[in-house]
Amino acid sequence: MFKKNNLYISLVFLHVILGVLVFIEAKLAIPYGLAILSIGFLLILKTENRHNQVLYVAAYSIGSEVILRMTGGYVLYEIGKYSVIIYMIMGIYFSGFSRNSFPYWVFLLILIPGIILGSSTLNLDTSVRKAIAFNISGPICLGISALYCYQRNVTLKELDNILLCILLPIISTITFLFLYAPSVKEVVTGTDSNFATSGGYGPNQVSTIIGLGVFIIFTRVIFYSQEKWIKIINIFMLLVFAFRGLMTFSRGGMICALVMVIFLILILFNVVKTKSKYKIIKMVGFSIIAMSIIWAYSTLETGGLINKRYANEDAAGRVKASRLSGREVIIENEFNMFLENPVMGIGVGKGKENRQEETKEMVGATHNEISRMLAEHGSFGVLGLLILGLTPLALYINNRKHIYLLALFTFWLLTINHAAMRLAAPAFVYALSLLHIYSVENQNITIQEEKLDKE
Repeated sequence: MFKKNNLYISLVFLHVILGVLVFIEAKLAIPYGLAILSIGFLLILKTENRHNQVLYVAAYSIGSEVILRMTGGYVLYEIGKYSVIIYMIMGIYFSGFSRNSFPYWVFLLILIPGIILGSSTLNLDTSVRKAIAFNISGPICLGISALYCYQRNVTLKELDNILLCILLPIISTITFLFLYAPSVKEVVTGTDSNFATSGGYGPNQVSTIIGLGVFIIFTRVIFYSQEKWIKIINIFMLLVFAFRGLMTFSRGGMICALVMVIFLILILFNVVKTKSKYKIIKMVGFSIIAMSIIWAYSTLETGGLINKRYANEDAAGRVKASRLSGREVIIENEFNMFLENPVMGIGVGKGKENRQEETKEMVGATHNEISRMLAEHGSFGVLGLLILGLTPLALYINNRKHIYLLALFTFWLLTINHAAMRLAAPAFVYALSLLHIYSVENQNITIQEEKLDKE
């Protein structure tokens, strides 16, 4: 136990140092990104994926995607998704896939008509490759990751280690954010999403990955904080993550983290014995107090602007006309496209182009993957969404030991509604919900001594 704790602290400290180094010299992000890719490929080739190494390598890539994008560490902007796709294909080559994973073969196949339609209807002055790749790389990443993960046996401890691989580079991201904008008061002047507190990068994506980090740290507070000093470190990181997530002024990631934590608590409360229920209640009470303190501190640092942001008000306290920062206009537009083209849709990448033609001005890409699937894939998109939405829930019936399943599924569902699939994270995290947890033995947890099962 002592050696494991020392390793954990060493890894945390190492990634704090990485965050500092990348801030001091952004060019260091390039060898960091290349090292992740090269070590990942070599590890999988050397081990032939005997112990699901692809999941650990992909998880680390997921966690590092934001910091590498904001510091220019990627040679290609979408390399995070592409690398996960390649890792998963390598994993399938070495370890195969479940015969029952046919729903995800169907999902991948129904993407093809939209790709063909988009490639033939996009305007000549549009980069067809970029337009299609930007919109379809996320769903393909999800489909291939799902093929690999579908009912693949892992222990709960192994899944926790996979989640830890996601968390570590997010620690570097948080360190970078503190150094980039050490004084929140100086850069927060309104209630819109704040690029300065998000490292100069998209607040929505930064908030998304921080929210995922908040959930992962919360699981470590519950399951891996037996020693007091480890508990103090984990709780401190949880509060720091929550604060920096709030300071992005992008609500989606933090609301998502809250819902994930609620689902986990409800699941735990249902599976543990009566004695442990009291410990859960105590932990929930402590969490509420701790988060109240963070909220009060955030209010003080922002002069009350964070309260107005979550109340959907501007700096003057007036309620904003749009509750979704204008995204509902795009959603309505894409839904209308679906109604006009219900069978085949309008083709991948065509949605943004159509909006530009209608408004005669530059418009942003969609933030909602559901409306995009409907508009660009038509009835095939409906089928795809049904597959993605129903399959994990059906698996949960016979996979109750997967206590994270509903929380991970929730991360995907909520994230694609406010950030589409700009990041590889929702695709990979969704796939983790399909894993089959066959053992919870030797799970070191602080809320109970026995298995996470009812007797």
